[in-house]
Amino acid sequence: MSATAAEYLARQLAGRHPDLPETTAGTLRLDLRDGARTDHWYLTIDHQEIRVDRLADEAELVIGADREVFDRIATGRLTPAAALLRNDLTAQGNLRLLLSLRRLFPGPPGARHPREVAGGRNRMGAG
Repeated sequence: MSATAAEYLARQLAGRHPDLPETTAGTLRLDLRDGARTDHWYLTIDHQEIRVDRLADEAELVIGADREVFDRIATGRLTPAAALLRNDLTAQGNLRLLLSLRRLFPGPPGARHPREVAGGRNRMGAG
């Protein structure tokens, strides 16, 4: 069973993210819509650290989408940028922060980091 966006946000997102540039800083609010209900998740990014709160406060970037869209992002089946281009997601504010989301959510299932792929080839060829 795959994790939902809410589970991912609550259990895995908070903490240190060394893949983020150290200069990335800002606040994001994710508005997950489920029918008439909206859940708000507030992310604070500072020096590769992420703090996650359940707040509806103003943020530098506000992203809204149906819960199902966020669930697909949380499982790596959809990127935030692709969802934005398909009009499945709305974003208002500092769009540079939207690009940082690709580093916070998982990639496609079975994907490997390019360094792992390159490192594996070098080791196999050096053999």
